[in-house]
Amino acid sequence: MYALYYSPGTASLVVHWLLIEMDLAHELRTVDIDARDHKRAEYLALNPNGVVPTLIVDGEPRYEAAALAMYLADRHPEAGLAPEVADPQRAQYNQWMFNLTNTLQAPLRLWWYPSDLQADDEAVRLGAQARIEAACERFDAQLAQHGPYLLGERLSVADFYLTMLMRWTRKMPRPAHDWPHLGAFAQRMKARPGFATLYQREGLSEWA
Repeated sequence: MYALYYSPGTASLVVHWLLIEMDLAHELRTVDIDARDHKRAEYLALNPNGVVPTLIVDGEPRYEAAALAMYLADRHPEAGLAPEVADPQRAQYNQWMFNLTNTLQAPLRLWWYPSDLQADDEAVRLGAQARIEAACERFDAQLAQHGPYLLGERLSVADFYLTMLMRWTRKMPRPAHDWPHLGAFAQRMKARPGFATLYQREGLSEWA
């Protein structure tokens, strides 16, 4: 059984969603961000970065959301959510996962937490917004030309990750679902039964 340290709506969301989608036995351990549980010594001993998620795997703590998502898919190939190493689509899958973390997740972090740079918040947000919107243009074009998923007809972990990041744009001047193909993609992903279960468990309502 897995144990997931999580906080609702954060980067742990994609790991929680995949545990549900893949029907993997797991327990949830809430990390109260407002109470700064993630900065307590007990938690830092599991995840020295002091962020969520942390996944306990065979008694050992593992972290980094994208790495955990890819790990679960590789460890449970029967779920069919990642091309195998010898599969021609594996390189494309890896490319999208790294693309998501570098070109979309990174500026989203700045938009939500501009004070991390100890600079003018408005300037940081404007710069991050430009990067996010440029990334959305590229992802929308990919789905338009090669959809309905990032790997074409093949659903993968990358699609779950993209959906989580799209949710993070919901309060931006132009949220990701405003792009037509991204919007249709989001509706498709949110229609999955696992998404409703995820929202119910995490007590979420925005962007349902």
